[in-house]
Amino acid sequence: MLVDSHCHLDFPDFSNDLDGVVSRAEEAGIFRMVTICTRVKKFQQVHAVAKKYESVFCSVGTHPHNADEELDVSIEDLVELSMGQKVVGIGEAGLDYYYDNAPREAQALGLRNHIAAARDTQLPLIIHSRDADEDMIAILEEETGNGAFPFVLHCFSSGRKLAEAGVALGGYVSFSGILSFKRSEELREIAADIPHNRLLVETDAPYLAPMPHRGKCNEPSYVVHTAKVLADTVGLTGEELNRQTTENFFRLFSKVSIPEQGVGA
Repeated sequence: MLVDSHCHLDFPDFSNDLDGVVSRAEEAGIFRMVTICTRVKKFQQVHAVAKKYESVFCSVGTHPHNADEELDVSIEDLVELSMGQKVVGIGEAGLDYYYDNAPREAQALGLRNHIAAARDTQLPLIIHSRDADEDMIAILEEETGNGAFPFVLHCFSSGRKLAEAGVALGGYVSFSGILSFKRSEELREIAADIPHNRLLVETDAPYLAPMPHRGKCNEPSYVVHTAKVLADTVGLTGEELNRQTTENFFRLFSKVSIPEQGVGA
């Protein structure tokens, strides 16, 4: 069994074949998927997808690209919306200095609010970080000093220093199809040094399809290809990697129900 810890099933890319996407994932052994919220004002659409499928769960939060649009969303709002049975995470929130679609001050404030909600609920914070390693490390270290909170550095493509800081602070590191790209040697070197009990896999679908599907619309069933590359990278068999990342997922996303066949079965 495998898990896709991060996808966007509410996006229009899947609107014409969502049943097929979920079915193909389950046929490939992907029995849990987390569809991630990027705007709280669209949370109900995300939540509706999770409620429709037994294997799908969701998060609530504001992507850093949209941070300045939703600064009126309070910590209390995030906590209240997270109480739904199928809402299992906070975010994605974070810092993105590559696109800078929102003012950096708004991104930082949004991130800190999401951290507070994750601390209050003890639901994992899904962190987006791009070209912002130093500021992300500083915020994570400062906020952890105010009280621990669970988190994952999603779709990791940053530097070694952020990966090491994240692990040191108790976080997890999730790898997407980027890991399979030919020019990702440095990323694979970082992945090889992450403790096995902190590894996750994801698609970030519909983006970043792994080899051999690069350039196509990504979907949760393709996470098997990323898992294979990660297994080779860290020196585990495919079965061992699948079992390890699935156990890690259920440890972090503790609100997600475990399928009857059990973890790693």
